[in-house]
Amino acid sequence: METGGSMSATAQIGVIGGTGLYQVEGVKVLTEIRPETPWGLPSDAITICDVGGVPVAFLPRHGRGHRILPTEVNSHANIAALKAAGVEQIIAFSAVGSLKEEIAPLDFVVPDQVIDRTRLRRQTYFGDGVVAHAGFADPFCPRLRQNLLAAIQGLGIKVHTAATLVCMEGPAFSTKAESHLYRSWGGSCINMSALPEAKLAREAEICYAMVCMSTDYDCWRDETEHVSAEMIFQNLGKNAVNAARVIRATARTLAAAARSCSCAIATHKAVITAPEARPAETARKLKYILPDLF
Repeated sequence: METGGSMSATAQIGVIGGTGLYQVEGVKVLTEIRPETPWGLPSDAITICDVGGVPVAFLPRHGRGHRILPTEVNSHANIAALKAAGVEQIIAFSAVGSLKEEIAPLDFVVPDQVIDRTRLRRQTYFGDGVVAHAGFADPFCPRLRQNLLAAIQGLGIKVHTAATLVCMEGPAFSTKAESHLYRSWGGSCINMSALPEAKLAREAEICYAMVCMSTDYDCWRDETEHVSAEMIFQNLGKNAVNAARVIRATARTLAAAARSCSCAIATHKAVITAPEARPAETARKLKYILPDLF
């Protein structure tokens, strides 16, 4: 990345990246911010970049140098910090293991469903006296998904859709029995990163879609070496190059189009606690991400 420029320190488009996507070549760094949210600090500084004239906020999910376990990622602070930076749409990238023969290493997947196999992560901004039940039938914004699919296909990258992502706790990879179980459920790929990110983005009324980048066949495919950290890192660089191409191809289109989806009002009718019954401290925190409601 180049450094310089004087565009705004806010961005409507956000990118959450995993390992191998800490820098995007050919874009100009404008500034770095690290707002302290009511849920603490985000994983690292948010870098505001100029991508073809469009400000884009990039946040490394695991911190620079990959310092944070999937379970330890402060997704509440990450999503809140991006919202504070003006972000309305998040493109999340993640390395995944394939659960299907046809999804080969280096293929991209834009899932439309997710199965939650995490168990140690707080999944919501609500609680502590305020109850809300946001809709999550379609966990990834359909409008944003279609924009990403069109861009990926236009770049000639092999991509799969109508796919179900399994999000596991980690940090160890699956057992063979688990991998076969997820396949029997119709799982397409598996990662440790989608949740609670997607749920929190929905509650914060931010459009969210994930681009999954296949690095391996998990451990179900006996004729292939089982997944390892070394195997994943061998494919991360190639995937990161294509991820950067996707960012450049979508930034201008996404910034120019009005949000026609329901994500922007996802929580408007979800809060069921009467205003007079809401604890002041909880309402103060929620106002940070939902100023129109609190």
